[in-house]
Amino acid sequence: MHCQPDYKHKVYIWSKNIHNCLICDEATESRDCVCNVCEIELPWLMEQCNVCALPLPMEGLVCGQCQKHPPAFKQVVAPWAYGFPVDTLISRFKHQSRWPLGHMLARLLGHHLQHRFDNAELTRPDCLLPVPLARNRLRERGFNQALMLARWLSDALDLACDEHLLLRPHETVAQQALDAKARKRNLFRAFALAAGAQVQGRHFALVDDVLTTGATADSLAQLLMDAGARQVDVYCLARTPRPGT
Repeated sequence: MHCQPDYKHKVYIWSKNIHNCLICDEATESRDCVCNVCEIELPWLMEQCNVCALPLPMEGLVCGQCQKHPPAFKQVVAPWAYGFPVDTLISRFKHQSRWPLGHMLARLLGHHLQHRFDNAELTRPDCLLPVPLARNRLRERGFNQALMLARWLSDALDLACDEHLLLRPHETVAQQALDAKARKRNLFRAFALAAGAQVQGRHFALVDDVLTTGATADSLAQLLMDAGARQVDVYCLARTPRPGT
């Protein structure tokens, strides 16, 4: 006895949902909306400084800058070098409000972090902290890309995210056109902690899109460490190479 009626048409299977790759537009079954070929060909960061993730010719090294002036953060975790197509994807996310591109990169970063948590290469932080955006930039852009990345990572990794602990009360000149020394001067006293911020003994991870000189991350990490934080890490999508390389 057949209890179910015959049905000869195609049945939608949710586990085989077909998406389009956000890089090449080809069909893919990946929930991350990136096909295997495009994911493999991303500029994965391999040999790097063990502290700031600066691309280096060999693994297991600490760059000269980190040896000479150790930053306040313990380590930077960045899956990719800031090269094509990651640089273009980040730029379109930030400057053209292409949020699906940012979400795709955040999901891949989340996988990268979870893999390192599972292999005991990283310690899970107590809280994620998005790098605050200057008010003028926030007004122009309409959103803080670091905040969006932190929210997506918080959901993916089941980590707390505090959007209000770090403040940026003073406007600063845009960092992109400044060299390393000018960036540090530009950020002097640019950041502050919210009143009553719970920092003592906690492990934080700063979240941003790109690490260039590390001046912003170092300033924020120093602020947190001075307030009694146990450890500060940095999670970002990409790390730029040293200028001129």
